[in-house]
Amino acid sequence: MRRTGLPLTRLFGLAWRQSLRELRAGEIRMLCLALVVAVAASVAIGYFTARLGAGMENRASEFLAADLVLLGSEPARPEQVDAGLRLGLDHSRSLNFSTMAAGAEALQLASVKAVQANFPLRGEVRSAVALEAPDQPGSAPAPGEAWVEPRLLLALDAKVGDRLDIGRKALTITRVLTYEPDRAGDLYSLTPRVLINLDDVAATGVIQPGSRVRYRELWRGEAQALAAYRQALTPALAANQRFEGPGDGNRQLGNALERAQRYLGLASLVAVVLAGVAVALSANRFATRRFDASALLRCLGLTRRDALLLYGLQLGLLGLAASLLGALLGWLAQLVLFELLHGLLPARLPAAGIGPALAGMGTGLVALVGFALPPLAALGRVPPLRVLRSDLQPVPLRTWLVYGCALLALGLIMWRLSLDLRLTLALLVGGLVAGLLFGSLLYLALRGLRRAMQGAPLAWRLGLGQLLRHPLAAVGQTLAFGLILLAMSLVVLLRGELLERWQAQLPAEAPNHFALNVLPDERQAFASAVAGLSPHASPLYPIVQGRLVSVKGHPAQEGLEDDSRGGRATRRDLNLTWSAGLPDGNRLEAGQWWDALPAGDLPGVSLESELARSLGVGLGDTLGFVIGDRQIEARVSSLRQVGWDNFQPNFFVIFAPGALEDVPFTYLGSFYLPPGHDRELLALARQFPAVTLLPIDALLDQLRSILRQVSVAVEFVLLFVLAAGIAVLLAGLQATLDERIRQGALLRALGARRELLQRARRTEFILLGGASGLLAALGCEIVSALLYRLAFDLDWQPHPWLLLLPVLGALLVGAAGLLGTRRALTASPLLILRES
Repeated sequence: MRRTGLPLTRLFGLAWRQSLRELRAGEIRMLCLALVVAVAASVAIGYFTARLGAGMENRASEFLAADLVLLGSEPARPEQVDAGLRLGLDHSRSLNFSTMAAGAEALQLASVKAVQANFPLRGEVRSAVALEAPDQPGSAPAPGEAWVEPRLLLALDAKVGDRLDIGRKALTITRVLTYEPDRAGDLYSLTPRVLINLDDVAATGVIQPGSRVRYRELWRGEAQALAAYRQALTPALAANQRFEGPGDGNRQLGNALERAQRYLGLASLVAVVLAGVAVALSANRFATRRFDASALLRCLGLTRRDALLLYGLQLGLLGLAASLLGALLGWLAQLVLFELLHGLLPARLPAAGIGPALAGMGTGLVALVGFALPPLAALGRVPPLRVLRSDLQPVPLRTWLVYGCALLALGLIMWRLSLDLRLTLALLVGGLVAGLLFGSLLYLALRGLRRAMQGAPLAWRLGLGQLLRHPLAAVGQTLAFGLILLAMSLVVLLRGELLERWQAQLPAEAPNHFALNVLPDERQAFASAVAGLSPHASPLYPIVQGRLVSVKGHPAQEGLEDDSRGGRATRRDLNLTWSAGLPDGNRLEAGQWWDALPAGDLPGVSLESELARSLGVGLGDTLGFVIGDRQIEARVSSLRQVGWDNFQPNFFVIFAPGALEDVPFTYLGSFYLPPGHDRELLALARQFPAVTLLPIDALLDQLRSILRQVSVAVEFVLLFVLAAGIAVLLAGLQATLDERIRQGALLRALGARRELLQRARRTEFILLGGASGLLAALGCEIVSALLYRLAFDLDWQPHPWLLLLPVLGALLVGAAGLLGTRRALTASPLLILRES
């Protein structure tokens, strides 16, 4: 298509020269500052979360001893192994089975794990040369060796160097096994552990057709290769096979990572949106101050399209330069942070590539286009007659187009940040409700102040005059300042409470030992012995192994995806229990507990709510279980939310008392034992040799380390939210600076003293700040209530300290207003009036 205006190269050169000439303009500096903050925040948070997330995933992989595990009751098929090797993945294999371990004088049922020499692929095995010697990291037993846990030595009355018979194979006990990285995922079926070399399994003769063996194919490699391997094999997996990745098999870790990602996503959105508001305010002033220049250029022959393209190129050049600078600052910021925290974070964190930098720059440019396009479009619509009549204004754009651009930009930013939909809706809806409610009240209050101010001091009348003359603009300013305080207070509030909840899930005296296989006739004696050792012991719950076989009269696996919670639950034995009371950390979501249930023909059962949703089960539906050689039907009487984070015994299925008491069962419990009580623990093991005592201190230490990393990330994000808030505040003041300068010059020409104008300014900004603080307090409560309920699954309660926000707002906005508008008191009235 033929163009009639200036060539594009001429327009580009003109835009470049204008940008260099106008760099000292206040609105240009503010626009660049806002973009730099937006891009730096996005890039730094992107790099930080990507690298820290990868680091945490690596730490989480220690719970699996690999990046990805293929589980099955049969060995993986050769083609399944070959598929992973072709993708360049590292491979190792382990298998678990139970058998009798024979010492010189005694026998003991043991859980045998056979591993290859390169086990583990992630984490480390720790062992000691003697029972009470310090442990050391190592690899795996050599052929002919057996590494055994202390409790197996006690049960067999053996020591390092003795012979241990596993089936037909005689092994030598060479080390005491103290820690396995993948031990934490199977807390309920562990007997004393023996670690042997995989090459010795065939010689034992233990594994025969029909033997219960669990095979684990361990894989390590790049994330893309792992994802490709998982995607390729999933459709062809056998019924007894499934994949497990970091967080899949450990609910405590999964919850911590999920909450951290939600919080960082929320803070990222807040920082970028605040910077976007600053861009909109600065771009509006940029366009307003160039109406005359645009009209003059139109008179000199520049077409409307060329005028729009000229200023669009100018903003684009500024945006690109600011984005590059912001990307560099964001990259440097994450380097500095990781260097400062090298003692806390993992020693080696994977690199994140150039992706976060490009994504951050894209976020900044999208914010520039979406928030700056409406005021920029006005420059192309300035009538040339404005050169003679300065009161002429460009034809305004349609309202839907103005807000549509901003909403589209906001939607693209949220999509780029991959935010949780419920979290985003809670944030936007809560902020919108608070803004509309408080904005309406403020508008009505300003309209009603006209009569009340007639007898007020002159400083008050001058200070409120601007607000009373333009009540809608005053409401807009208050909402803008309130948004700053709301965003920063919300991030601070969530930071404090979420970290407190995360730390509370792992208190200093969290249970660090599980007790399994407590016999019914030893229950009272064992509970009394544990009570003498531990101040914090959970109740002992009866345990029965059973499988869910039918749902509402149909086969349980019918219509379920293999990787869903219901699909996994129906392919393995569940730990069933019964309890007269609701266990700690459980909360009824629907239905009634046993005391309020009417008598019925089927026993009642309480189901974990997420499992119930996965199975498509509701109150009154029937479930069928197979326990040993018995089949039992039960009716769902309640649904529970389970606090999986508390390291207490938790269950998917709880029966009513009396439903399972006629089947063989043992008891399960947990307790806390302070450090330095190893001898007491050994004595407890000797007193109750049938009981399996499982220490989980290493698991707790890993989780606490991950939570510390989350805490650091949370505090780091606050810096960018604060910087974005300051940018909005300064941009808001710059947006009204020209009018304030003219008003101040006129009042000084009429004889007003600077002290009077200072008091007027102080009054205006203190009232604006106080009103903004009230808005922030109200909005923070509304948004936090929605976020707690929809996104974080926390109980909400009022926050009285938010009443300090009006005072904080008055101080902050008052100080910033006086500093930001000091030119209105120092500019020469003569020069200002001449230019007007």
